[in-house]
Amino acid sequence: MDYQTKLADALRSVKDEGRYRVFADILRHRGDFPRATFHTPEGARDIVVWCSNDYLGMGQHPIVLDAMHRAIDECGAGSGGTRNISGTTHYHVDLEAELADLHQKEASLLFTSGYAANDATLSTLARVLGDCVIISDAMNHASMIEGIKRGGGPKRLWKHNDLAHLEQLLKDIDPEQPKIVAFESVYSMDGDIAPIGEICDLAHKYGALTYLDEVHAVGLYGPRGGGIAERDGVLDKVDIIEGTLAKGFGVMGGYIAGSSVLVDVVRSYAPGFIFSTSLAPVLVAGVLASVRHLKTSNVEREQHQERAATLRAKLAAAGLPVMMCESHIVPVMVGDPVICKQVTDDLLNDHDIYVQPINYPTVPRGTERLRFTPCPVHTDEMMDDLVRALDQVWTRRKIRRAA
Repeated sequence: MDYQTKLADALRSVKDEGRYRVFADILRHRGDFPRATFHTPEGARDIVVWCSNDYLGMGQHPIVLDAMHRAIDECGAGSGGTRNISGTTHYHVDLEAELADLHQKEASLLFTSGYAANDATLSTLARVLGDCVIISDAMNHASMIEGIKRGGGPKRLWKHNDLAHLEQLLKDIDPEQPKIVAFESVYSMDGDIAPIGEICDLAHKYGALTYLDEVHAVGLYGPRGGGIAERDGVLDKVDIIEGTLAKGFGVMGGYIAGSSVLVDVVRSYAPGFIFSTSLAPVLVAGVLASVRHLKTSNVEREQHQERAATLRAKLAAAGLPVMMCESHIVPVMVGDPVICKQVTDDLLNDHDIYVQPINYPTVPRGTERLRFTPCPVHTDEMMDDLVRALDQVWTRRKIRRAA
């Protein structure tokens, strides 16, 4: 086989579809986010970032940075190994206690990413419980889909946030068969929010465990940053919560929280946990400071919600096809992968505005979009510049304005 030709053909297919991904070479400015330096072959220039998942800017917060400086001075760079071979530090133990407390659960477990947490936990539970049916929301993240697939057990897909369809599927499963209902709180591409309490009530009515992905909500919602489940007062109804440390908390990593026996089973059986080097202490120290700060400070959350609402209103007033939703996500529909990439190139090259195109497989074909994530540090002036630039690009490229 001509391997290089085969590989080149695979790349050509992605490029022909208009969904080849180009990474922007940027450096964020400490203390001046969302400004960053964009490095190109022609030289470097300053840009404004509009697509960071560091939703609250905690990756720039002095409390977080100070904690990380102290940790690296105290214990160096790496963790030293996997958690069972010298890779458990006191920082890990403290953070797991803080996260369990945040979600009012008995225990939590750290992973290197939210993806790893979903993949390892769902695949492990499916295997350990035996013949476990996982009922997955149709819009669940790729990491959940992959974990369910690797578990090797039966699975069902339920229509997105459709309670009637969920109940129909639950009714059709043997009451004695183990089952898990897996879903998200905030769906990051459309920005809609699941009815967590109602989903959990249905799941428990038919004897299923509930698995909730809160990656786009932890730190951002609830009086202490515990997510939508905390905001809605239904933490006690969720059996397993999965979250990230890289978005609302601004650093890196993922975790699950649940009963002590469930967490211990995942810790003891999941290859993705057992054989992975643990998070570096410097990262864990930063997250620990971030979690503790956001448990007591609502300032960042309030500013974040206001900024998202303001940008959404400005885009709508300009006649741009912004998708209305109840969360902090601000998507603008394009509907074509090639045009979507052209728009982001125009914004970056002509207006020094950085946002990445969102194409298949992240979203279904025909729903390609821009996804803006305003932070507390995006000013009104930045928003006005963004709206003007989008209006010019939309007009020049004759893109439809109906959402």
